[in-house]
Amino acid sequence: MRVDLFPLGFAALFGLSAISACTPEPTGHAGFTFSTTQAGDGDGDGDSAETGTASGDGDGDPGDGDGDGNPDCGDGVVQAGEECDLGPENSESGQCTPNCFIASCGDGFVYEGFEDCDDGNPDNTDDCVEGCVAASCGDGFVHEGVEMCDDGNDDDADGCNSMCLPGTCGDGILQEGEQCDDGNSDTSDDCPACQLAFCGDGYIQAGVEACDDGNMESTDACTHPLCEPNVCGDGILYEGMEDCDDGNDIDGDACTLACTEAVCGDGIKYVGVEDCDDGNDVDDDTCTNACEFGVLACLEGSVQMSISPNNDMIVCDDPNNQTCEEDMETLCPPGWGLCSYQQYVERNDGWDYAVGGQTVVVAEIYCRGGSGAGHFTLGPYDDPGTLGTDIPLNCGYGSSRPDSCSSNYGCNEMQVQALCCAPTETCGNGVIDSVEEQCDDGNLIETDSCLNNCTNRSPGC
Repeated sequence: MRVDLFPLGFAALFGLSAISACTPEPTGHAGFTFSTTQAGDGDGDGDSAETGTASGDGDGDPGDGDGDGNPDCGDGVVQAGEECDLGPENSESGQCTPNCFIASCGDGFVYEGFEDCDDGNPDNTDDCVEGCVAASCGDGFVHEGVEMCDDGNDDDADGCNSMCLPGTCGDGILQEGEQCDDGNSDTSDDCPACQLAFCGDGYIQAGVEACDDGNMESTDACTHPLCEPNVCGDGILYEGMEDCDDGNDIDGDACTLACTEAVCGDGIKYVGVEDCDDGNDVDDDTCTNACEFGVLACLEGSVQMSISPNNDMIVCDDPNNQTCEEDMETLCPPGWGLCSYQQYVERNDGWDYAVGGQTVVVAEIYCRGGSGAGHFTLGPYDDPGTLGTDIPLNCGYGSSRPDSCSSNYGCNEMQVQALCCAPTETCGNGVIDSVEEQCDDGNLIETDSCLNNCTNRSPGC
């Protein structure tokens, strides 16, 4: 649509020239020359009735239709087909253009003072847009090759910002669909990819998560909802990697510390189910292939001196007296250990093995209340006579625990015999559930406060 920018006064002149053209006056007002209507049919087709020739082109405009400009434009006379004619004052930047039309937006001429530009086309994606103004960010038209968007406003949060760039994650401006935008591309903070960080988003939040595999599963390598690596003992089954995971540090229950199901032959005694488990397939040793006690045999070349009525205690002796007192446990059958005081008094009924004099039997090594260590010793104290007699707890023959409670006794009293016990059935399950137990920490660590026979390392003697 042509926008008429011609001033009101000039429009009035054209109205006047239109009237003057009907008169025989050859000269118009104010220097304008107006043409007069000639005899003819008045249809403006340029035929012989009007021009005296037959060379009209039938378009009603001056000229012969060959595409040349109007030869009369610029003569100062408004001819048919002209809107104006100021003669030499016609100009590309003035009111009357060089082709004798009133200046208007879209005519290809920049009307000085009224237009910023005029490229003669209706395309609003180039340098000059509707209204003949220079394209600019915020005019509502996308300037091709210069702008990526233009929504005609300065709202930075509506998808097109004030620089005519689309709103993007990381520009620091919260856009639709974003939960946050901290203006950076760091995916390890609390706003990765413009969404609030959470376990399962696929980004590892520094200082908060150790892993994040982008899912809500807990049975794979990264657990949910804490985003911690799936490890044996966390109580979460790692499918394909663990047989079980009971979340404790007890190695004698249905699930071992390696997160495998306890089975006979794995070398780990399943408390309450197996008598023993030596981890081999030899059926005629001290632990059968059914994980039951088999032939009791003292080790390290020692000999069996006596066995208790219930076959759950045994006395072993090194006939060469070459075993240090502190190493007496090495003489016990596989899986057995030196008897605790509690095991002894619960199992010794009717045992008539004589002690005293030259027959001294030593059991568990405890830490003394003072310094060093000492055995629960039977024979020289309280005159028990036989192993069937209960005596008070003592830390008799001095010794050392290689792991703790050391003393300066060294390797001494090698003539004593070892009192060995089968393990208490429930010891190691993490629960004190037997009169033979003072403690039960569910582990096989002999250097802590609870010994592996479930009695206190320092019983107070």
